[in-house]
Amino acid sequence: MALETLRANKLRSGLTVLGIVIGVSTVITISSVINGVNIRVSSFIDSLGTNSFWIYHLPLIGVRPTAEMLARKRLTLEDALALRQLPHVLATDAEIDYYKGFELGQVSARYNGRKISGSILEGNTAEAGDVADLPIVEGRLFTDDEDLRAAHVCLIGYETWQQLFNGKSAVGKQVNVETGLYTVIGVLGKQNQPFATGKNPNDNLFLFPFSTFHNLHPEARNIKVSVKYDDPRNKDLVEDEVREMLRIRRKVRVEKPDDFEIFGPDSLTRLWSQLTSGLVLFMIAVSSVGLMVGGVGVMNIMLVSVTERTREIGVRKAIGATRHTLLTQFTTEAVTLCAVGGVIGIVVGSALTWGIYLLPIGLPATLSTLWVILGFTVSCAIGLMFGIYPAWKAANLDPIEALRYE
Repeated sequence: MALETLRANKLRSGLTVLGIVIGVSTVITISSVINGVNIRVSSFIDSLGTNSFWIYHLPLIGVRPTAEMLARKRLTLEDALALRQLPHVLATDAEIDYYKGFELGQVSARYNGRKISGSILEGNTAEAGDVADLPIVEGRLFTDDEDLRAAHVCLIGYETWQQLFNGKSAVGKQVNVETGLYTVIGVLGKQNQPFATGKNPNDNLFLFPFSTFHNLHPEARNIKVSVKYDDPRNKDLVEDEVREMLRIRRKVRVEKPDDFEIFGPDSLTRLWSQLTSGLVLFMIAVSSVGLMVGGVGVMNIMLVSVTERTREIGVRKAIGATRHTLLTQFTTEAVTLCAVGGVIGIVVGSALTWGIYLLPIGLPATLSTLWVILGFTVSCAIGLMFGIYPAWKAANLDPIEALRYE
């Protein structure tokens, strides 16, 4: 009976469930984008390793630096080297980047008539590969000896390799970076990026030994220290040992807080969870508007349907239909109407998700089964909630008055 009613009023039924379709498709689309980005971020965090963390003199994420923080003493290469003495520490690295005009990646490099711009210059110690598990597709990482004597050697990023050498062997070739020539000893593989697709800016990179970089840009002083330790179970112990050593080296009084920040994969996970919780609330708010509008439309059209079918209801009551039967019939019609809207919303949302996945806009999107089921369930619940009153009104019509209705 419910499906027959829907077929008899196709246009009216379609317009009635439009709000449901919009609400459910919004849920499916936004949740798919959030789910896709969550998977990408989780993969990126896993690639950083579960047994490593980073130290910087300023909070890098989640906090706006105060004047006191900006006045802090910067970390040094000696700090990174001292941390290697700790019992559970496997490797440490001091990383420093070059900023030109307060922007990272504004350097040009040349080789044999080819030029690449927007390159990132970075200095590291010889243990950088051990700490970060750097992917090397050709050649090798520099050694401690090359770092000590500030050898004019470098590794280049994957995109730099493609642009300057067209994918051919780069090891042993000399590239012109700013005012000097540097021999390429290795090529890095593609690096992970959590949010975007396409070219990764970090693949346009020149990686120098720390001393070489210091000679090239002695004014760069913002050092980040990376630590890799033996077992994830020792995380708290290693962090306490690192904190104690740095406080001693930086002469921090006992009553004073740390004048440095320690970050780990869990810090990134917490920050991302805070961001996604806001996105989920936004998604719920937007979709709720559409669902509520759709629910009101369903109630309105069901009340109209009860009025139009008053005589039919009187006939059915006269031949023995009970209030429970009529209540079930009209409630089922309302739920079916919303369920059809939910199915259409899922189809539209899935199509939008597929379109976002195919478009080169840098947003990964993965359909979430949980949100598909939830969207359909909520649409049915809307039909039940907004269909009960019209069904109750139909079930309580007086049969004599209903038969007399014109």
